[in-house]
Amino acid sequence: MGLKQSLHKMKMKYEGTKMAPAFNAIHTFLYLPNETTHNGTHIKAADDLKRTMNIVIMSLVPCLIFGIFNAGYQQNLQMDVVERAAGFLSTEFWNLENFSIGAWKVLPLVLVSYGVGLLIEFIFAVIKGHEVEEGYLVTGMLVPLIVPIDIPLWMLAVAVIFGVVIGKEVFGGTGMNILNPALTIRAFLFFAYPTKMSGDQIWVAGDLKNTLAGQPDVLTGETILGSLAQNKEVAFSLWDQFWGFIPGSVGETSTFLILIGALILVLSKIGSWRIMLSAIAGSLVMGLIFNGVVAQGWIGESSKFFALMNTEFWNHLLIGGLAFGIVYMATDPVSASQTNKGKWIYGFLIGFVSVTIRVFNPAYPEGVMLAILLMNVFAPTIDHYVVEGNIKKRAKRLKVKTA
Repeated sequence: MGLKQSLHKMKMKYEGTKMAPAFNAIHTFLYLPNETTHNGTHIKAADDLKRTMNIVIMSLVPCLIFGIFNAGYQQNLQMDVVERAAGFLSTEFWNLENFSIGAWKVLPLVLVSYGVGLLIEFIFAVIKGHEVEEGYLVTGMLVPLIVPIDIPLWMLAVAVIFGVVIGKEVFGGTGMNILNPALTIRAFLFFAYPTKMSGDQIWVAGDLKNTLAGQPDVLTGETILGSLAQNKEVAFSLWDQFWGFIPGSVGETSTFLILIGALILVLSKIGSWRIMLSAIAGSLVMGLIFNGVVAQGWIGESSKFFALMNTEFWNHLLIGGLAFGIVYMATDPVSASQTNKGKWIYGFLIGFVSVTIRVFNPAYPEGVMLAILLMNVFAPTIDHYVVEGNIKKRAKRLKVKTA
């Protein structure tokens, strides 16, 4: 009660000044607002923006925790401290060393993402004189989960500033952006610092003591998509890919936890099941087409596209960030299609284009980011034609009735 009363007194002291939005944001983040409505007709509901964002964050927390553990596990795997066959239930995986190594690299990404992003939000709230919006709470969690674990913190900070300012604030803030802010940040990193976002080497920490002492990190080979893009054999089993015991961006490796997150979002009616299902269908259709091309012998093993084309159509959902992008990025309620029919078209094209880019761009075999950003741009057009089609159908029925 003492903290709440102190914040309320500070809030009242700065009421009407430019600093009011900052104090209001801190007060509302920790507690419910003091002001309530009393007159007029109101719709009573249990959901609001704050609760919606909290549910999305809770669905992301398992991916974050697993990403921390997996980072340490991949390090120990590379240094032969544990064997891959040890598996999910082994004590070698669930140990504090794995967690401490992963936390040493992952938690700073989270702190920089939230610290820089919320600072920009506060600055714009003070300048424009509006309340601080909760929209960045989810973006701040998504960003560390979709970047390589060894991305330099200063690069991440620059990208977050770009993403918040250019990707959201210039359009008017939360609810007005036409592009997914988290993917805007990742796109900036990829095109501004491509060698830090993809390539034939990924970060695997050295021993924690050596890392703290400034010793160079141990480096290993590329991710599964990187290997397939170079027609190399994949050294990870399907179970490794499903549970997430594979190298990759922090939160994208575990398809199992992503499925749990999808279930949470669908049951809470925050994420659109239409977009998720149609995006999966689009990726499977494109994967089947490529498998058919290989089966017909229209492309040989010497082709640089062979390995990814020959990948089982359903396996595309287990590798890379396709599943994560479908569940958490494509379903963004602001930048996605709004009509039910539009969501089916929007999602299908995301899955279809993602696998297409993945196969035909060996330099960047992960295409879900570009596919979602592309469809973000076309989402209003899709909805426009869906609405126009409905208007024409109704007008046609009206003519038939009046004839």
